[in-house]
Amino acid sequence: MALSLMLGEAGFTPTSIDTTADVSLDKVDAGFAITKIALKSEVAVPGIDASTFDGIIQKAKAGCPVSQVLKAEITP
Repeated sequence: MALSLMLGEAGFTPTSIDTTADVSLDKVDAGFAITKIALKSEVAVPGIDASTFDGIIQKAKAGCPVSQVLKAEITP
């Protein structure tokens, strides 16, 4: 969601965004915690260069509300 929003704000319209998440649930102390979320995205955005796209990805990662709530490591 954050990536789509930020691409739109930058003037780009993605034709597709497909993302999968591998979530690590590990035993810590007396319970369990989500310790890592590895995201893999296939994104098609006409007219964007790699440098601009990477900048938007980093901005989306930093502003991701799910990441902020979970306080988990998220890898692109």
